[in-house]
Amino acid sequence: MSRLFVVIPAAGHSRRMGCPKLLLPWGEHTVVEQVLRCFDHPAVAARVVVVRPTDTALASTVRRAGGIALQPEADPPEMRDSVQLALDWMDREFHPAPNDGWILSPADHPLLVPDLFRRLVVRWNQGDCGILVPEFEGKRGHPVFFRWDLADEVARLPADQGLNALVRGHADDVVVLPVTDPGILVDLDTPADYDRLRTGHPPPTALNPEREQV
Repeated sequence: MSRLFVVIPAAGHSRRMGCPKLLLPWGEHTVVEQVLRCFDHPAVAARVVVVRPTDTALASTVRRAGGIALQPEADPPEMRDSVQLALDWMDREFHPAPNDGWILSPADHPLLVPDLFRRLVVRWNQGDCGILVPEFEGKRGHPVFFRWDLADEVARLPADQGLNALVRGHADDVVVLPVTDPGILVDLDTPADYDRLRTGHPPPTALNPEREQV
């Protein structure tokens, strides 16, 4: 079984929420703790959360939850910069094999559940996926799995393109797994989102249209 490495970009400023959204209560935990719990799996060698250098409260919460808080010297300007920082750190610390996998998941997807992740891991371990993407009713979501040998290509993406360009460039390697859980599509951006999400799964139209989908 290949090792898996989870990348969770969390260096945003929560401007639309008006407060640190990843530290908001979510049941008995916080939002970020809930996300980290989803990826608590024997195949996962590391769960790395990229945090702003001044966000000590979030970094402390991540570490208490068993994640690795990676704090660069300066704020990452874009999500792909956070991803690059995490991949570089994982490469130095773990020396992943080409057939290991890295997983991209936003930090503000608290509706992701362990059962869904376990199903994705089972599909990934069939060994025929270069990229594995969950899909709900025709819409792709997160988390997204990548073979480790695609990690080097992140740094070579054009400056004006995000990680969806990596998926487009390897369309023949993409396996789409249909799922029944709309939580793969739903992020948490505003106070209204927070109030609605805590009451149950919203319809997938709640997906933030500004969020890059891969």
